[in-house]
Amino acid sequence: MSDPISANHVVGIHYTLRDDKKEVLDSSEGQDPLLYLHGHSQIVPGLENALAGKKVGEKLSVSITPADGYGEYDPKLTSVVERNQFPNQAQLEVGALFEFSNAKGHPVVVRVAELKGDSVTVDANHPLAGQNLHFEVEIVSLRAATQSELEHGHAHDGDGHHH
Repeated sequence: MSDPISANHVVGIHYTLRDDKKEVLDSSEGQDPLLYLHGHSQIVPGLENALAGKKVGEKLSVSITPADGYGEYDPKLTSVVERNQFPNQAQLEVGALFEFSNAKGHPVVVRVAELKGDSVTVDANHPLAGQNLHFEVEIVSLRAATQSELEHGHAHDGDGHHH
């Protein structure tokens, strides 16, 4: 497909994500390309905006501020809870992820940020919140989304649909 990337296209990209220190945070190297449904907020807004209008074979470097990435770090999304709020067999260690329900009953994933005695500091910010993101991207495939993909709101890989 020689059309440019636009809404409702399934885009395949290879990417490397680095932080401000040039350390690799994530990469598709040695793996299948990342497939996403353009225009459906499946990747950070800054990267999706940068890819719009590009074509297969193009390579680009994109630097994204927190506002167009995973958001600014919000200290209000941290709280201290008692250790007994976790399941008895929970492996409590810094970096461990747990899912809780918020006051409205919606699931929220929190990361253990600190352990002090019977107190556990949890953080609901995305681990990359507040960070600049630096992507190296190569567009490797592009096709129109199928009706099924549009109905489900995400790309399906080549070997069928798995939920």
